[in-house]
Parts: sequence; structure tokens; C-alpha cells
Amino acid sequence: METLWFWVGTIVFVGTYVLIASEKVHKTVAALLGASLMMFFILPGPSHSGEGHESRENVVTEQAVSDVETAEQAKMTESPADSQPSALQKVEDAISHADGNMAEKAGRYDKLDTFARYSNFDVVFTLAGMMLLVNLLSGTGLFQYVAIKCAKLAKGLPIRTMILLVFATAVLSAFLDNVTTILLVAPVTLLVANELGVPPIPFLMAETMASNIGGTATLIGDPPNLIIGSVAQLDFAAFLINLAPFIVVVMILYSICLWVYYSKRMKVTVEKRALIMELDENAAITDRHNLRRGGIVMLLTIIGFLVHGAVGLQPCVVAMAGAALALALCKVDVDHALEKIEWSTLFFFMALFILVCGAEQCGLMAKIDNVLQLMGGWSVLTIVLVIMWGSALAAAVMNNVSFTAAMVTVVASFIAATPAFRDSVECQHLLWWGLALSVCLGGNASLVGAAANLVTVGIAEKNGYKVSFSQFLVYGVPVTLGSMVLASIYIIVRYYLYCQG
Repeated sequence: METLWFWVGTIVFVGTYVLIASEKVHKTVAALLGASLMMFFILPGPSHSGEGHESRENVVTEQAVSDVETAEQAKMTESPADSQPSALQKVEDAISHADGNMAEKAGRYDKLDTFARYSNFDVVFTLAGMMLLVNLLSGTGLFQYVAIKCAKLAKGLPIRTMILLVFATAVLSAFLDNVTTILLVAPVTLLVANELGVPPIPFLMAETMASNIGGTATLIGDPPNLIIGSVAQLDFAAFLINLAPFIVVVMILYSICLWVYYSKRMKVTVEKRALIMELDENAAITDRHNLRRGGIVMLLTIIGFLVHGAVGLQPCVVAMAGAALALALCKVDVDHALEKIEWSTLFFFMALFILVCGAEQCGLMAKIDNVLQLMGGWSVLTIVLVIMWGSALAAAVMNNVSFTAAMVTVVASFIAATPAFRDSVECQHLLWWGLALSVCLGGNASLVGAAANLVTVGIAEKNGYKVSFSQFLVYGVPVTLGSMVLASIYIIVRYYLYCQG
């Protein structure tokens, strides 16, 4: 029966990922179908008496027995002078309290529905809260203002405009999310490119790459980072300190490459530049009242992310508190604001988490972990670099969010089973940072590698500019290879600074 359920779970898992990658069915529909099959056949729920339920009961029982044995030993080793009834009562009360707490937790878990058991709602609610905040700010015209201001600061010169838009996109992606940033910046980019009389596709592609690179810098910038941070217990400040400085270097080098390649390929007339200078960025601001209030709330939310680890709050609490405060302060239609949440993305995440839990329950993840264990005798640096480049390739083929949802479980298990990583926090972090860099940067390689890529191509096609899969590779592969080489150098330097020996 174990073999049967292993193959059922494996077929469902692999089949769902193939369906997502094929794009024959909407990714959310494919993920929900896979999750439903996992809940039907593999995952134990409240009404099941599966292994999960039994194992939890065993844990509670074993812990209770252990506590009682410990107490009995304590009684036997006490001297008559020390054996006071009050001290003994304290020991027994402590045992009873611990046993009761564990039983209560197990009881609460058994009452949870299947979605609540296996979905990572920290990630889901963090995304939902940030979506609400960004949608409120987007209605004020802030992002259109930023794009027009960049074009005017560049004085209408195409390459300068591109560089400024690329940096603006990267910064916005670090604190919003890359899909939302592209949705806000791309339409204005099309307007600017048309005014200048230059092809918009290079601008859109450069911004897409920048959104994926910039999103790597923070916990909330790219969905894979949220998943990694949740599993590895890495907070916003950790991502900002360990990845943001490196990403700034990558963005500078990327901008230099853009300048060298495009500076002589884009020329505009003085008249075209004059049209750009006539644009009024202030006219883009349509709601100054909500801009001030929403901006203050966004600033407070970012501060909340910076300190959430120190004060013991989960990211979802910070994001949802910020969204609730923004809805309370900004005079908006709440129903309309909630409608603009990307519900398909949230359900996609919930389904992916269930799908991965099903793969873990049936034993597929253990098989994959056994393959990774073949590297157990290798050096730490070699293992991290191999996982990085393999993950970058897989993210480009499978979509970085889908791949990360599955890979974090494997990596966590590998760390627990490998002494070189288990016994060194620095080596664990090295592997997690390497994974974060590889899946985010690897998403630039192909059209399906990251959600922002698909959004950009969709916007371009709606405006009459088609980008094929092969054309995207021409833009994405060189950027991915260059950024992955830089990421590997960073990981090597970090290893020799913190992990060697």
C-alpha cells in the first residue's frame, strides 16, 4: 500500500507541475486540481485516522511517559532533607502542565481543516496585505509620477531614461512585489517609448529583468523569498542585510551593460525629447489625500518588517495590520479594494503548499532528499554551488515560485541530515541565501521563469508588440548567466569569510 500511495502522490505531483509548465491550463486551476487530488488520496484530514494523527498521539504519549520517568528519577535521587512536599508538587505540576499543553495543541491541530493544516498562511496573508496596500497607492497616481519623473530627469535621452526606469523598477520591486511593479510601470513605459519614437520592447525587457533582480533584495520583494524566509525563519532585516548590498552591485553592473549595448542603438530627435519634457508629472497624482495617508502607512509597514523578527511578529501580521490601517484611514470603497487583490495568485500559493505536503506525505520528497544525500561527502561550498545552478535551471523551466515551494522542503531535510550544515548556522544560511539568489535570478532566463515575465509579455501583446518564447530567451539568458556568475562569486567570498573550517 505504501508503494501504491507513493506512485499516486508522485503522479499527481509531477503531473500538476507539467500541467503548470505547459500553460495549457491556467496555473491556478492546475494547482487546485493537484491539491484536490492530494487531499482526496494522500493527505490525512480531520475525518481521517491517518498516520499523521497516530504519530501526533504517539508523540504526546511518549513525551508524557518521558516526563513521568524523569520525575520518578528526580524523586529517587532526592535526599530526605531536600524532599519537601512543595518542591515535589512543583515537579508534578510542571509535568501535568506540559502534558496538558501538548495534548491541547494536538487536539487543536486535529480540528483544523485540511487547507489550514497544509497551507502556509504566513506567506498567503503577507501577499494579500501587500496587495491591498499597493492597490491603494496605485490609485493615487504615485507610480505614474515616478515613471514620468524618471523620463524628465533623463532629459528625454533614451538610454538615460531606460537606466532610471530600470533602477526605479528595481527599488519598487524590493518593497512591493515584482508583478505589481510591472503592472504599474509597464503602461507608462509604453507611453514614454511612444513619445520618444523608440521600440518599447527593450525598455520592457530591461524593466522585467530589473524587477526580478530587485525583488531578490528583500523578504517581500519576490514570492520565492517569502517561502524561503518562512521555512528558514529568516526575517526581513536578514534579507536586507545579506542580499540587498549584493543586489545593488548587480544592478549597477547590469545598468553599465545596458548603457554599453543600447547607448548607440537608440537615437531621438530634439523635438521628441521636447515632448517628454512637456509631460506634467504632477498631473499624474490624482488623489493627494490618500497619497499622504497611504504613504505614511506604507512607511510604517516597512518599519514593521524591519523589526518584526526582533519583536516576535510574523510578516503576515505586519502586512495585514498595514492593510487594515490603510483601509481605515484612506477613504476608499473597501469592497472595490478587496476585488483588486490577485486572488488567483493567492489560491495558487495555497494549492502549491498542499501539493508539496502531499509529495512529502507520500514519500517523494524523501526520495529526492536521498539523491541530495549523495553529495553528503562533498565540501560545503561545492554542495551550495551545485544546488544553486541546478535550482536556477529548474526555476527557469518550472517557474521559480512552483520550484521553490517544493525545493525548500528538500533543502530543510538535507540540512537536518547533513552534519556539515546541521552543526553550522553559517553554512545553513549560506545554502538558504544561495537558494534565494538562484531561484529569483534564474527566473529571468525564460518566459515562464517568473510571473513578472508573463505579465510583461501580456501587456506588450495587448499593445501590439509580440514577444515569443525564443525572443525572451535572447534577453533573459545572458542576464541570468551574468547574474548567476556574480551570485556564485558572492557565495564563494561569503563562504571563505564566514563558513570555512
